[in-house]
Amino acid sequence: MSCRLGVDVGGTFTDLLLINEDTGETFREKTPSTPEDQSVGVLRGVKRVCEDAGVSLDQVRSLLHGTTVATNAILEGKGARVGLVTTDGFRQVLQIARSFVPGGLAGWIIWPKPEPLASLEDTVEVRERVGSDGEVVTVLDEDDVRAKLGRLREHGIEALAVCLINSYANPQHEQRIGEIAAEELPGIRVSLSSSVLPELREYERAITTVANAYVQPQVASYVAHLESQLDESGVVGRLYMLRSDGGLVSARSAEDNPVAMLMSGPTGGVTGAVWVAEETGHEDFLTFDMGGTSTDVALVQGLTPRIGRETTVADLTVRATSVDVRTVGAGGGSIAHVPELTQALRVGPQSAGAVPGPAAYAAGGTDPTVTDANVVLGYLPTELAGGEITLDRDAAYAAVKAIADATGLDSVEAAAEGIIDIVNENMLGGLRLVSVQQGFDPRDFALVAYGGAGPLHANAIGQLTGSWPVIIPPSPGVLCALGDATTGLRDESVRTLVRRFSELTDDSLREILDELAATARVSLDAEGVDAGDQQVTYAADVRYHGQGFEIPVIIDIDAFDGTGAGLDSMRAAFDAEHERLFSFLLRNEQELVTVRATVSGPRPDFAAATLAEGGADPVAARREDHEIWVDGALVKAGIYDRARLQAGNVVHGAAVITEMDSTTLVLPGHTATVHPSGSLLIRPNDTDQSKEG
Repeated sequence: MSCRLGVDVGGTFTDLLLINEDTGETFREKTPSTPEDQSVGVLRGVKRVCEDAGVSLDQVRSLLHGTTVATNAILEGKGARVGLVTTDGFRQVLQIARSFVPGGLAGWIIWPKPEPLASLEDTVEVRERVGSDGEVVTVLDEDDVRAKLGRLREHGIEALAVCLINSYANPQHEQRIGEIAAEELPGIRVSLSSSVLPELREYERAITTVANAYVQPQVASYVAHLESQLDESGVVGRLYMLRSDGGLVSARSAEDNPVAMLMSGPTGGVTGAVWVAEETGHEDFLTFDMGGTSTDVALVQGLTPRIGRETTVADLTVRATSVDVRTVGAGGGSIAHVPELTQALRVGPQSAGAVPGPAAYAAGGTDPTVTDANVVLGYLPTELAGGEITLDRDAAYAAVKAIADATGLDSVEAAAEGIIDIVNENMLGGLRLVSVQQGFDPRDFALVAYGGAGPLHANAIGQLTGSWPVIIPPSPGVLCALGDATTGLRDESVRTLVRRFSELTDDSLREILDELAATARVSLDAEGVDAGDQQVTYAADVRYHGQGFEIPVIIDIDAFDGTGAGLDSMRAAFDAEHERLFSFLLRNEQELVTVRATVSGPRPDFAAATLAEGGADPVAARREDHEIWVDGALVKAGIYDRARLQAGNVVHGAAVITEMDSTTLVLPGHTATVHPSGSLLIRPNDTDQSKEG
């Protein structure tokens, strides 16, 4: 027997999904995360899910891992002390940065500018210069390099980043500095910008390379420790890590380029959502992943997630390919509070997290959270995670009562309803960032909701966005782990050109694309992926000549067939995207800035579960009668066991549908239809149900 195991570490829970590759059978597990050492929670979950599945640890042939180690190092400011080597005259590259102030009018008055990840005292200049055409202008002074590295050694740096001007055009000087650093700074990890991001724009290249160096020691330590723990426990399978763009890389590649993993955690959920939505027949949808600490949202069109060229974590923005995921500080553990100055109810971004957790967890937490509000309103039953966690309703009531007292509301239920309304509006703001702000109408999309808390708020979010149906996957609390387990290996190669279209031909560009594809294939070949199973896609960053920014477009490689239609197709694709984003076109000639080839391995093939037909009446799954608080009044509702629902069952709201890892709320005036794939499709009663996949 051979098994694949997907593991996703969140701020509150660690989710695992084991797939028997021979039968397609799946097993899931959810266990509290261990922030002090994520590998502890991972290993505990691995043992438990294998025990549940009745398989031995040595039958796990591959462990696919989405992690927030790199992200947390940025958020918590716990990365390495980084030394930066630049070209003479460019020492202040990180301090000058780009002109940017967040917030609205006069936001600069209160915005504290974040400190660079590499301080000025740890930044040194070396004598060298390469032109934009790749020609050496000033030969590298190796004695100067050794002297400057010696200074950084005295400063006690823990990682080194090297970013020389125009190194994307000629990496020789950076590579030589890397060799010298191995002699002068033994044991110090080195990040070269020509390897991390071989593209033009020195600031973006520098900040991305420094970020890579900043998180590299911590990521490398975590990966090595996890591999050691797994090996000692008897897990002989290979460890792979999820990249921000939704592909897998080997653990060793992840150590070398951890900046590509900053969105590893939430990307797994988007990948899993694609698999689920495809099963239900919906190609265009928004994703809504609400966990205990935060909510991640994204937009998928034609079963393809929108890919961005930048990744943002807190105040840090780096140039790294990633699924365009936006994060909102709103989750089940988000704390409600009433500031004395305004006396207005606020929710988040502070979170109770896994420790001590919401008051209802009875683990020491006393602050009122979103979870506590859901308990007070009757939306959450008193048991979570299959009985592993028992909720204390009295503690939740007492916590939320503090909000009622502070705001002067006449009931604890009214305060709880206010908490839920505010957190829903906060999450709506995130969804508008990936839809309305990008020129998409959310009413043209379905909504796939997952995460431990997502299904509980999904129906209300559907009302706010007009996105129907709301799709609740099977095992929504572990969908990120499903995404980890059902994706394939991926790598990319990139090159900066900066040429007008008139300076290119179809043949010359096709030759460059073929070279990039060959480079990107190397890592997949090394992992034993058959060349016939590798899929290659191409993209380019294009602008009008004279513009200061680029727009990414997909390259139709089939148009480069020798007829001269290749560049014309790119021109048309760019103009269409420019008009969609900005509603106008320019007469300037188009200019190709950067091209990239991405090579992906096949997704694993396993049999998807299909539910037995059961008719419309879900009576066999109904457990008990219940009451919930909706719109200022108690409403009768039924509690249903999702494991007993069958294909075709129609659950009328109000209803609470429970399962091991999540709880789904169906509001009055809505119905949840059970799809044969196991997903719940929620729509308003007056919507045509025949459109449900």
